[in-house]
Amino acid sequence: MNQHFIIRNAHPEEYETIGQLLVNVYSQLDGFPKPAVQPNYYNMLANIETVLNNPTTELLVAVSPENDIAGAVVYFGDMQYYGSGGIATQEQNAAGFRLLAVESFFRGEGIGKLLTNECIRKAKENNLVQMIIHSTKAMQTAWGMYENMGFKRSEDLDFMQGELPVYGFRLPL
Repeated sequence: MNQHFIIRNAHPEEYETIGQLLVNVYSQLDGFPKPAVQPNYYNMLANIETVLNNPTTELLVAVSPENDIAGAVVYFGDMQYYGSGGIATQEQNAAGFRLLAVESFFRGEGIGKLLTNECIRKAKENNLVQMIIHSTKAMQTAWGMYENMGFKRSEDLDFMQGELPVYGFRLPL
């Protein structure tokens, strides 16, 4: 794993690049709805800075030594701002993250795990008791990584996003 990546909060001048990264990654997932099917979702991805209007919500990036954005994730220190379907937004003493994406050039470098670990670190630092996330069948690489990191399926968090089943996971902290 390449430890030369820096995880930090995104800068405003990077928001457009990160939004495009999210759109590219999610639109290329086999079995995931395309922009024509869920235009509002992709509009949110393209304008990712809009999720930052909530307290304790952060856009984290992994930056290479050459200052390239290798990946990004949105961390929610308060689940009421998480913005998913189902019951996740009612969870107390919990953090979550959504919209994890890694630039194709940097895949296999451990970027997803670095970003996930930073979210876990932030939640522990704030004495929260669990991390909540969601994934889909189209996100098999991420799904496997989450399970290897100790996340457990939590069916009570599942919901439908249009025609797409979304599956919940919890990690006790």
